[in-house]
Amino acid sequence: MLGMLIPPFQAQTHSSLDLGKTLDMDVFLNHSSFSSSSSFNAPSNCRSIQGQILEVTVVAGNRLTNTERFTKQDPYVYVEYGSTKKRTRTCKDGGVNPVFHDKFQFELIEGLHKLTVRVLNRNRFTAHQFIGSGTVYLDEVLAKGCQEYSCNLLREDNRSAGEITLILRYPNAQKTETECIPSPPRPPPFQPQPSFYQAPPPQYHPPPTYPCYERPPPPPQSAYPPPASSWPHFAPPGPFHGSYPPPPSPPPPYY
Repeated sequence: MLGMLIPPFQAQTHSSLDLGKTLDMDVFLNHSSFSSSSSFNAPSNCRSIQGQILEVTVVAGNRLTNTERFTKQDPYVYVEYGSTKKRTRTCKDGGVNPVFHDKFQFELIEGLHKLTVRVLNRNRFTAHQFIGSGTVYLDEVLAKGCQEYSCNLLREDNRSAGEITLILRYPNAQKTETECIPSPPRPPPFQPQPSFYQAPPPQYHPPPTYPCYERPPPPPQSAYPPPASSWPHFAPPGPFHGSYPPPPSPPPPYY
């Protein structure tokens, strides 16, 4: 009869286990129902871009490769998205830093998140010259709604050909951003400015004063010609005794 009795501590342990299982089951059921309801009512952040409008403004070019030798080049830009191609106006004598400010609209295609930019130089009598091309990725503008994009251009030999500045706008983005303001144009290359500092003029020092000496008077000049008494006395030569010409001298003796 004593073996059939359950100790008090064992009965308490079984009851606490049953209560813990019941609480765990209730928490699981409540969490499952909350998760299912929250996932069902949560709005989806994925929106299709098919047919939406993307605005692209071609602002300007910077440090483009110069394809002309004696004159300034006339650049223009092609913007391609899918099978759609748009062309800017030709910037006459734009040189290496042309300015366009041409705006285009493209109808977005689902899954296509990039567009291509090609820059050419317009020639009047010959074929247009290729300057460079680059790729513009649209992931940031689709997320934020507005972006200023500097597209690096490459030549056919994969060397740098400058860059093109674009402004991209996507009005239907989830996160709207303040209006895009183009950045100010880049300053011209640094040129040394003339110094405003001027050295003080040299101080004037008067020449030193020297004592004044009077010039001595010239010696008295004698009359010319001098009087005969002042001439030196020379005796006149004596008379010449002999014949002229003199006789020849005798020959030397022979030894």
